[in-house]
Amino acid sequence: MNPYEQFVGDFVRLFQRGHSYPLGGVLAGKAAAAAATDAPRVLLFSPHPDDEVIIGGLALRLQRQLGWRVVNVAVTQGSNALRREERWQELRACCLQIGFDLLATAPGGLAGISLSARSASPDQWRASVAKVTEILQEHSPRVILFPHDDDWNATHIGTHHLVVEALQACAPGFTCVAVETEFWGAMRTPNLMVESSEHDVADLITALSFHAGEVKRNPYHLRMPAWLMDNVRRGSELVGGQGTAAPDFMFATLYRVRRWHAGAFEPMWGGGRFLGRTEDPATLFE
Repeated sequence: MNPYEQFVGDFVRLFQRGHSYPLGGVLAGKAAAAAATDAPRVLLFSPHPDDEVIIGGLALRLQRQLGWRVVNVAVTQGSNALRREERWQELRACCLQIGFDLLATAPGGLAGISLSARSASPDQWRASVAKVTEILQEHSPRVILFPHDDDWNATHIGTHHLVVEALQACAPGFTCVAVETEFWGAMRTPNLMVESSEHDVADLITALSFHAGEVKRNPYHLRMPAWLMDNVRRGSELVGGQGTAAPDFMFATLYRVRRWHAGAFEPMWGGGRFLGRTEDPATLFE
């Protein structure tokens, strides 16, 4: 028998079996210990409920290895007004499961977070920028995560510009590490590949399963391991340079890291970085 038939068949059978696994509910009660209130803060600006754990590999490692406090900022609660309350409850359960704090930008989330809405409703956009600016200045984060500027989905792209404009509106002395994320649209120039352990990936997917209404529509929680594996393929050369051998990672997430300082982005380091699962994430910020 061709061994690759068995190899592919095992993937198919595993994916099919995953459809029988529970979504949220029965998996509750495994929340991580809360970080100290005075710990350095990580603000994760999520365009939609579920983004917080899809791209959360780095945030989870900062929480677990360094004891930093991760705050998920729910920029919107989805486009379907009839589902927003349900999605908020799913998001609360997800964040409790993974150990992230949760902060709402507004009751029901912000509306009109897209470039077209910015043009059509400038007053509403300015109010949204002011709210995010307030959050940034109140929390003084060491690190922020937000989508890159070509992440395909209109709300993801809108969230990028919302956060950048809020950074520009902060006081001149405001500084932080700005980490851009990807999901719907791949970055052309990531500069960091972060490995996740099997345990971390399992915990991220478990938390993601609490977004039951979304993963019933599209079981992307079951496809997440394959996406994380493909990130290793892409990141090996996009981050490491063309022709670079792949590191011995199984699962990874790609990011673009810069520093926000004196009202502008500036490079954090030259070239790209790989962060293995046993390495200290603090070295990224030295």
